[in-house]
Amino acid sequence: MNNEETAGEGGRQRGYRLHNVAIPARPLEAALYLVATPIGNLGDITLRALETLAGADVLACEDTRVTRVLLDRYGIQNRPFAYHEHNADEAGPRLLQALEAGRSVALVSDAGTPLVSDPGYRLAQSAIEAGYRVVPIPGASAPLAALVGSGLPNDAFLFAGFLPAKDKARRDRLAEFVAAPATLLFFESPHRIGATLAAAADVLGLTRRASVCRELTKTYEEFRRGTLGELAAHYAENHNVKGEIVLVVGPPEERPADEADVEAILADLATSMPTAKAAAEAARVTGLPRKELYQRLLDMKAKEGR
Repeated sequence: MNNEETAGEGGRQRGYRLHNVAIPARPLEAALYLVATPIGNLGDITLRALETLAGADVLACEDTRVTRVLLDRYGIQNRPFAYHEHNADEAGPRLLQALEAGRSVALVSDAGTPLVSDPGYRLAQSAIEAGYRVVPIPGASAPLAALVGSGLPNDAFLFAGFLPAKDKARRDRLAEFVAAPATLLFFESPHRIGATLAAAADVLGLTRRASVCRELTKTYEEFRRGTLGELAAHYAENHNVKGEIVLVVGPPEERPADEADVEAILADLATSMPTAKAAAEAARVTGLPRKELYQRLLDMKAKEGR
């Protein structure tokens, strides 16, 4: 590979360093590359991500100072361009213009996978609508790291981002997940984790298993596991919490539905929904087969002469 193939704009060398060994990176095809970066430990970067960061014509990031630390660690000369929620209306079109000009654009967030709770979604959506190629470069993800370290079921999970800051809105949002047959994952700030756990214990149940996953992959990484009631009590007494947090809440325990309860649920839903939709909603709430509930609802209506 010659220097022309690895030289970028302004004569910069497209490449990165691993253990003081210089590794060249070929220029990339024109596309929007969504590059996952470490969530704490800078060693959690893939070789493909390094080559993409080094080879991209344009490198967009949330905070150039944060991304510069990663680039310097691996000897990447690419100059980062700021793209964040405060300048997205101005910076987004400029990045789309770069794609239109046939250039490669790499997008990173401060940590983890782009588009997960950050403004990158808007850029990716615009690029797709305009017909440009969008390429995910997978890697570190805080929700997945928390899930696998929590010890909670991972066959089905639901990532819900940040909960609302106000208590009523937070509780209303949690109520939407009461019967969800999946492990729940939320981002939370350290100064709100106590209030969130108190609300979750009230809404989802004191005995629901959960894990507070803090400072993932960093020096003071911590997994505090227990029931929502136990965790709420702990954080009610410990206010000096620091670091980024993922709250993982296990799925509700499966309990056989009482016959009277099932009929009451069906009767209530049937007052405001068509039969098929009422049966589907009852199936979600009770865990019973939709076809069985649909037939039961038809029988109930036949008895009532409806």
